[in-house]
Amino acid sequence: MSRIKGRDTGPERIVRRIVRKLGYSYRSYDRSLPGKPDLVFKHLRCVLFVHGCFWHGHSGCRRARTPTTNVAFWTNKIRMNKLRDAKTYRSLKRAGWKVCTVWQCELKELEHLEQRLGKFFKAREQEHL
Repeated sequence: MSRIKGRDTGPERIVRRIVRKLGYSYRSYDRSLPGKPDLVFKHLRCVLFVHGCFWHGHSGCRRARTPTTNVAFWTNKIRMNKLRDAKTYRSLKRAGWKVCTVWQCELKELEHLEQRLGKFFKAREQEHL
């Protein structure tokens, strides 16, 4: 567990590459915002979280299965992560930020992810005109 990174993970690097390809600039891990979002787009007032399906309990995803050992620990840990995520999203939305979550399993289809992020950013640009 100590080898699991919380920053600059492989999925985050892939998402950053897509965002740069789309032509958007961002800041990483802005400590002034709740939950230290992975990517922050201040000019659009939106944030991006890149979540691992297992760690954040992505419902309906095969990667989010609970381990068969120490079930009580893992169930509680993932439940608390989900509660923390929900609280963070509410805080950001109340402060006027739009939140987008990219799940690890979405990285299988990069073209689809690029289209989804493109639509998200275009919608934010339209709101700020």
